[in-house]
Amino acid sequence: MNNSPGGRLVLTHSTHIPGLIAVLERLAKYSGIQTITPAVIGRAKGHSPRLQLKVSVPIRGGFKLIARQGKTFQEVFIITSCQQDELEAAIFQAMK
Repeated sequence: MNNSPGGRLVLTHSTHIPGLIAVLERLAKYSGIQTITPAVIGRAKGHSPRLQLKVSVPIRGGFKLIARQGKTFQEVFIITSCQQDELEAAIFQAMK
């Protein structure tokens, strides 16, 4: 388990949804979050006027999130010891 407060943000892609990295940097500071990895970026149906970040499904050791803005989505993987409700509260605070 990560003893330092917060975790690390892994930047492996050159493109990200505008504003997403700033939110993920704030989210990485929360206790219990070990690693945040933005992943696949793609086009979505519908339109989201502002950045949204929501928990999609549990994965081994954490959760998969979906970030949406405009017609673009991006998967984000978070390795954490937090429960889903704790993570959702941390996301809400990081989005402010």
